[in-house]
Amino acid sequence: MKIRDASGWTIFIFGILAFLLGLVGLIRPEILLSSLGFEVVERALRSSSDYTITFMTASSMASFNVGIYYMLASLNDVKAFYRWTVPFRTLTFIVFSTIVFLGIAPQKFIGVAVWELVGAIATGIALSRENRK
Repeated sequence: MKIRDASGWTIFIFGILAFLLGLVGLIRPEILLSSLGFEVVERALRSSSDYTITFMTASSMASFNVGIYYMLASLNDVKAFYRWTVPFRTLTFIVFSTIVFLGIAPQKFIGVAVWELVGAIATGIALSRENRK
């Protein structure tokens, strides 16, 4: 198990970041809310029908798991997985940037969209160059 090429490194780096952000969100979801530009309300002030922390915990668990999947895929050189991530991360960029432009999400949330697009482009370029060899 080792990373063999640039496309593997793009996948591994994304995996590490997703894992770490997921871990942060599991430990303290308010940190992620704040970093994404959402208003942070003290837990004691939240109504019983406010599931923001529950949703952030669930999203963080998903990020934590996805990070592990990406790291394992890179360490096992699963090129098919790498190829699948490019269009789906591009789709994620489209959806996330759209909700920012529609005013559904705060402006800082565009960072998540850009992160996805940059990752998709980096992986796509690396795969393209490797295929030419």
